[in-house]
Amino acid sequence: MNIISIIPARMGSSRFPGKPMKEILGIPMIGHVFKRVKMCETLKEVYVATCDTEIFNYIESLGGKAVMTSESHERCADRCAEAMLKIEKDTGQKCDIIVIVQGDEPLTFPQMIDEAVKPMIEDSNVTITNLVADLSSVEAFENPNEVKVVMDKNNNALYFSREPIPSRQKSKLGSMKKQVCVIPFKRDFLLEYNEMEQTPLEKIESVDMMRIIENGGKVKMCNTNYITKAVDCKEDLDLVSEMMRDDELFKHYK
Repeated sequence: MNIISIIPARMGSSRFPGKPMKEILGIPMIGHVFKRVKMCETLKEVYVATCDTEIFNYIESLGGKAVMTSESHERCADRCAEAMLKIEKDTGQKCDIIVIVQGDEPLTFPQMIDEAVKPMIEDSNVTITNLVADLSSVEAFENPNEVKVVMDKNNNALYFSREPIPSRQKSKLGSMKKQVCVIPFKRDFLLEYNEMEQTPLEKIESVDMMRIIENGGKVKMCNTNYITKAVDCKEDLDLVSEMMRDDELFKHYK
């Protein structure tokens, strides 16, 4: 199968402008994400999709592949759909699965991509998956930068929110779950998603996956035990820098 990863990244983050190029132990954050995703042997190729020449030039300086996209995209999946079509045109090959890894996930492990792709390979009816992990504290549960998710008995997402769900009154550690932004799409479903209009709850929560749920689709959630931290603000950058010092993958960057 032709499985690729696309890492969307832009300098214009409303919560933390310029964050893809903020350094973590001397390396821009987008560099960490790119290098770690490249370690996944399941992937045929890895691309960064961006509307910023600074990011584009940096990735190319690493010997990596970058794709320039429109500045108009508000959601990462829309940016990745445009990038995928450009990649297919350039390579002359259709993709089977596109693994979106957010550019603010510098602690991504390559094994996480395998975890996310596995249900899609085993079941042709699964068109999209998304990693989910336990939240480690009540503070994280109440942090609006952490996207929480609740699931049905078949591990399909019922709802994503920046608010604490399920109810804070009875939730305990173990029932508090967060979205981890490693998200594989089947090719045709990514294009179908891209044709859908943004939905009301997608806009309210600022979560791409709500567009699928509001249109009656299913998002298969896959558990991961890897400990990661997305960077949404300066404080997150400091925390990730500390976590990275003892990180095994960091020692093996090329």
